[in-house]
Amino acid sequence: MLFIGVTTGASLVVDVFPAWCEELGIEGAILEGVDLPLGAPPAAYREVIDRLARDEAQLGALVTTHKLDLFAACRSRFAEVDEFAGLMHEASSIAKGPAGLIARARDPLTSERALRAFVPADHWDGGEAEVLVLGAGGAATAIAWTLRDAPAESAPRRVTVTDVDAGRLAALERVLGAAPSQVPFRAVRVDADGGNDRLAAALPAGSLVINATGLGKDRPGSPLCDASAFPPAALAWELNYRGALDFVAQAERAGAVVEDGFRYFVHGWIEVIGDVFDVEVPTAGPAFERLEGIARVALDARNGKNLAAATPREE
Repeated sequence: MLFIGVTTGASLVVDVFPAWCEELGIEGAILEGVDLPLGAPPAAYREVIDRLARDEAQLGALVTTHKLDLFAACRSRFAEVDEFAGLMHEASSIAKGPAGLIARARDPLTSERALRAFVPADHWDGGEAEVLVLGAGGAATAIAWTLRDAPAESAPRRVTVTDVDAGRLAALERVLGAAPSQVPFRAVRVDADGGNDRLAAALPAGSLVINATGLGKDRPGSPLCDASAFPPAALAWELNYRGALDFVAQAERAGAVVEDGFRYFVHGWIEVIGDVFDVEVPTAGPAFERLEGIARVALDARNGKNLAAATPREE
């Protein structure tokens, strides 16, 4: 199975993939990382996908970071595209079927499950709280799509998505405009002049701020400045679980309730492993909790190693 990303060797999945496969009864599986730079040329994506199609030993792939660009470059290579992949113009899961490669977009499902686990069921009831999504890539599009279908009585008052790239915002608006929405939505282009900070500071109490930019993992930094103000009783969701996670530190200093991307990571990987190896995977309950526990142990061990490496030894 291929793992197409930017810095795949640093991912926790390298540690947990064998144990997950054993838990799921998958034998002999090997994970191969494929690192491509941000904004790779279309030919680079086609080369990887063509190799996947030719190699009988490769059963599929998980795509992160490059989901939109890879889909745009390789759309003609896919024999089948699921509803979400076609709607959102992205592929996070690639599997092999009788007719050829199958592209699926799993983010709408995994983001919904991760949100349900983090945000209390009654959080939005009767309030003015909003959602601010920083970044308009594939994950942000999926999250906005998930929120737009919530019943009005249990939904945020409004969803705002920002980006520095007007093209990404236009693509997101096309997706979200494909069907009526229960929740008001707006796309806002921001420059590096504090636009995100002003929007965050103006949010009503209890609002949710999401870092979907990749900053803090693939690239250093945060979409907010260090002095940025979160609203009172804010929720903050960092889609990354590794890297500097500057956004997490900012939110914690502001007193927000913070969720990192760990559970999102687990849901996303388990779904795609099920696609690639054609096995039924758990999405909740004790079986899913065992898979989550395997990953948590590995993450704690990795963090322990990192801490030991950063701490001078006493002689």
